[in-house]
Amino acid sequence: MDEAAAPEERAHDLALLQMGRQLLADNYRFMTVTPLTHQRNNERAQNREARDVRDVFGWNRPFEAHVLPGVEAEALWESEVIRAQDGHWISTVRYSSLGELLFVHSGFPTTARDAVFFGPDTYRFAQAIEAHLGASTHPIRTAADIGCGSGAGAIVIAHARPEAQVQALDINPTALRFTAVNAALAQTENVSPRYSDLLNGASGQFDLIVANPPYMQDTQKRAYRHGGDRLGSELAVRIVEQALDRLTPGGTLLLYTGTPWVDGTDLFLESAQPLVDKPGFTWSYREVDPDVFGEELESDNYACAERIAAVVLTVTKTP
Repeated sequence: MDEAAAPEERAHDLALLQMGRQLLADNYRFMTVTPLTHQRNNERAQNREARDVRDVFGWNRPFEAHVLPGVEAEALWESEVIRAQDGHWISTVRYSSLGELLFVHSGFPTTARDAVFFGPDTYRFAQAIEAHLGASTHPIRTAADIGCGSGAGAIVIAHARPEAQVQALDINPTALRFTAVNAALAQTENVSPRYSDLLNGASGQFDLIVANPPYMQDTQKRAYRHGGDRLGSELAVRIVEQALDRLTPGGTLLLYTGTPWVDGTDLFLESAQPLVDKPGFTWSYREVDPDVFGEELESDNYACAERIAAVVLTVTKTP
């Protein structure tokens, strides 16, 4: 937890940690779905109001006071984790499961500029990291998660490699606070949340760099969602440019992102391939889902796009 934070922020984050520990003790589990699926579920007449804790902190539905025990509700209210809404209560956060781990992140819908996203992309990102860790024999002493958000990537690494020092990097102070809470929930003391624009605020070289950057072209330019120009692929290319210079010999960049396809061309790969296809590096690239966020194709930004695919780029520096 951040000892330099304001007292009200410390109280808020301590309440998040205590609630998370209680949920773990109670064997709470919730798998977070896409925003559209979440919305469709909550719009059903029988789902307009929470009936249990999972509805409160997973589906993020309004609830009456009796749904949460009085002591818990009082602590959450005092720290502004829950607030009044139209004669009910509502949680400002959600808790989601990732294997045996639990992560706190922003409430639904994630419309705030400092929102911290967690969803199906997080699960695919974590699976890609776990697959790499299972296949690699290269020792990991230092690692970085660029744009860490909830801290999922950093914590997955730290949990699997307790000997590694893992920097969780983000420009969003809310993300760094949530990461600190989630690292405490996971009991991963080897995670260090740090303010950093990509790798500019990080120190040293890395045996493993991971990133799951925002990859949409968002008209509101929200930090958790906006990936820049070229239909949101620009940020991922910048990460590749910076990360390759910060790898140790034998070190790897693992980048999970989304890429728009226009007239049969993968816009991210078109820009990234010249950066990685050169002496001193080996790389692989694969689609893990050919069609994500298809609803974006109805927007003006994506009028020229055929589809958006989820991909993983892995680049290793020659030892």
